[in-house]
Amino acid sequence: MRVFTILSGQHGVTESDALPTELPAQGFVWIACARREFEVMLAPIQATLQQLCGTQLVDLHVSDLLNNQLPSHYDYTSQYDMLVFRRLAAGLTETDLSQPGEPLHQPTKRSGPPVLKRIDTSPVGFAVFDRVLLTVHPASCTVRDAYALKLLNATSPEARANGVRLPASPADLMLRVVNQMVDGYLALRRELTRQMDHWQSELLKPGTRFTNWNSVLDARLALHLLDEICEDQRAALQDWIDSIETWPDADTPAGKRERELLKVRSRDVLEHIERVVHHVRRMEQSAETAVQMHFSAQSNRTNDIMRTLTALTAVFLPLNLITGFFGMNFEFLPAIHSSAGFWWTFGLMLLLVVVVVSVFWRKQYLARTSR
Repeated sequence: MRVFTILSGQHGVTESDALPTELPAQGFVWIACARREFEVMLAPIQATLQQLCGTQLVDLHVSDLLNNQLPSHYDYTSQYDMLVFRRLAAGLTETDLSQPGEPLHQPTKRSGPPVLKRIDTSPVGFAVFDRVLLTVHPASCTVRDAYALKLLNATSPEARANGVRLPASPADLMLRVVNQMVDGYLALRRELTRQMDHWQSELLKPGTRFTNWNSVLDARLALHLLDEICEDQRAALQDWIDSIETWPDADTPAGKRERELLKVRSRDVLEHIERVVHHVRRMEQSAETAVQMHFSAQSNRTNDIMRTLTALTAVFLPLNLITGFFGMNFEFLPAIHSSAGFWWTFGLMLLLVVVVVSVFWRKQYLARTSR
């Protein structure tokens, strides 16, 4: 468990591993814990929330925060808001942490990038109070550690000189963490794009027989999963934006400005999610197009083979007719007892071959198709 006290007025951040007993004069508290820690220390955390905020988490929301299979969604009470946001990363899920040594990537028979065996879609829960933010993360959450490091570095003199601002409220902090989670999709998006480009080049490679369909199917299933999860995230964040509109109007100009900044940041995060959804659907269309082009190329190749076989059959068909004619069991056949009959027949057969091949070549039946 990591507990941060953000002093917005003094531009300072302090960290401890113990639950706070009181709120700062100016600022708020961020309590970040793993899902297992939240389950074990549920009673002390509920007591701390009661002491700091005058309320506790609803039992249903506690169950949601402990559920590692819950999709992204938004809910609220009169005292706090709760957002569950599923992260996306290439890595092991919480259930995989009990199985060390299992490879993350599944090797393929062909050269090229490995195919992801799974996508980590563990949920991260946010309980947003007026001056307290409680987050429940999966075990070994890199998102929490990365943003905690960024938050601590924001108090350095260099960060102050560059105009880096601390979060103004628990809602602002939640949106910044969510924004970092969405930005982390870019690495996964690049990985999936690299894989799809590889399989498209393999599918469209001429003169080869593609057999690694399981890897292509895994990549397409990963895209479908990414699309479904992003749709849930977009719906949850849209509900959050709609709830901001129902908040009571602030009495001070600073409060009104903070509310507007929350709206702007929320719409920015929503726009990032929509870009990920758009990119994923475009990759799905590209993958489908590549598969269709592969089968179209295979069909054209089959047609070329059948055309060649048909042309060869047409060339030898008159020859078979002639040989079959002279192979009949009759005593008297024309030119059969002549010494020049063989050469006349051979010349006629050769002439027929030349004529048929010339006609086929003129009509481009024997021409090789460009690849």
